[in-house]
Amino acid sequence: MKHTRWMCAIGLLAAWMILGASACAGPGYKSVIELQGSDCSNLQGLAIPASAIGLPTSGAVVQSALMVEETAKGNINGEFCKVIGIIKPVNPESPNIEFEVNLPTVWNRRALQMGGGGYDGSLVTGLTTEGLQPENMPTPLKRGFVTLGSDSGHKSQWAFDGLFGLDDEALLNYGKQSIKKVHDAAMHIIRKAYGRAPDRFYFTGVSQGGHEALDAAARYPEEYDGVVSHFPAYNITMLHLGSLNVGRAMYANGGAGWIKPAKTKLITDAVYAACDKLDGAQDGIISNVEGCDMAFDVNSLRCPKGVDTGNTCLSDAQITAARKVASDYKPGFMIAGADTFPRWALFEGSQFQVSTFGKAPKPTPSHQDEASSLGNGLLFSVGEQTVKYIITRNPNQDALSFDEKQWKDRITAVASIMDVTNVRLEKFRAKGGKIILTHGTIDDFITPHNSVAYYERQVRQFTQPVADSFIRFYMIPGFGHGFGPFKAKFDSFQALQDWVERGKAPGQLIAADANPNAKRSRPLCPWPAWPKFTGAPGTENSAASYKCVAD
Repeated sequence: MKHTRWMCAIGLLAAWMILGASACAGPGYKSVIELQGSDCSNLQGLAIPASAIGLPTSGAVVQSALMVEETAKGNINGEFCKVIGIIKPVNPESPNIEFEVNLPTVWNRRALQMGGGGYDGSLVTGLTTEGLQPENMPTPLKRGFVTLGSDSGHKSQWAFDGLFGLDDEALLNYGKQSIKKVHDAAMHIIRKAYGRAPDRFYFTGVSQGGHEALDAAARYPEEYDGVVSHFPAYNITMLHLGSLNVGRAMYANGGAGWIKPAKTKLITDAVYAACDKLDGAQDGIISNVEGCDMAFDVNSLRCPKGVDTGNTCLSDAQITAARKVASDYKPGFMIAGADTFPRWALFEGSQFQVSTFGKAPKPTPSHQDEASSLGNGLLFSVGEQTVKYIITRNPNQDALSFDEKQWKDRITAVASIMDVTNVRLEKFRAKGGKIILTHGTIDDFITPHNSVAYYERQVRQFTQPVADSFIRFYMIPGFGHGFGPFKAKFDSFQALQDWVERGKAPGQLIAADANPNAKRSRPLCPWPAWPKFTGAPGTENSAASYKCVAD
């Protein structure tokens, strides 16, 4: 194994500019470090003491370390050492944290930790592309990054299986601790394999992984240099109570206001008819959200006399339910420093085709499987899981009759574990850390206004100029929770790396639409700007035909 020595030498300025080294290097300096096969095999059975992990554990152990050849079937990552291990809990009855660390044989002296999704519960391998990276780009591992991920400290049967929440240590790991524990275990392995620590350590994630990215920056600023957070579930407690509120809107009064899929489409079709053209291009993408708020009125869909007469109109009860979904939710007390969960974007282009309002006007008895939960509507189901297994810890709790005010103290305690809303970023900014934050305008899993609220909190705390020095926020028109009319793909991680290592702050970015047969691109505008079509007819598919405007 070849190790680096740190000494200044002007002759390596070009390597510094290319690789963002934190210091010049003298004779013997290598911009990459090579891993030998014996370095990999020597990791087998490695015991990591609890003292090497900065939060309470019973230590960790490497269960397997296998060299994966570049030519191995299905391998797209080049040659690397695949390390699987577990971090042992303090309480022997609690579950382990399973983790994977991938060590490239040619290492660029950087590490990238990847986040999970939903309630986690399955191993994030670090073997794939990251975030919204285009699929035709080399993976981070292929590019020479050490990559790592975990299951966050439990195993789940489906994406929103809340059973783990009955265990205190598992809840702590999921809510905020596993990312630090896995980071520290990985650092021990990296030092053992390469003889040194990384120059830079990054985190990227979407949804729950986006939450974990913000946790990395806010709770563990000394460990990370930059994070990318896509549509983050940063305030899970508040988010899931807001989600439960959607279920209440649908199922109140015996389901009188329930909006079935056909009527959901009635609403969204009317929204697009009123709003699609407001950005200058009629292309199935609503970019001018503020204009849409003024252009669409749900009362235009009211049935005669407000009585349900079929799928071509909405009853008064259904209009009331739709308005509740599209209005802010207020629990009546502060949750992690916030008293409001923002409205869902039902009247702004969210399609609710995957995250539906359920298959019937009454919820069916909950089962621990995805199919039955989706049948009740995803938002209601995730709220129900949190109420049953994390807040009340009573699997028989009726979520619809749950009174959050009676559970204020427990909700406050849970939010201190799972929500990063009011965990400040001063230390991360002071060390030079950078954040790229994104959200799609039509996300119906996590309302885009949730990320607006997070960003605006940072602006209030830091002032706009200071916030601009370390955080960039992009709203992506037509993009939902990883899918939508505009399925955005762009290399946000490279933009982050350029900012951290070269001081090149990102401005307008370009995203491509990854939907089948789509051949179009759009500019991504720093919020609150949005892309307005200013080109000639026939050029609507080109990002160059749009201008970022804020009016």
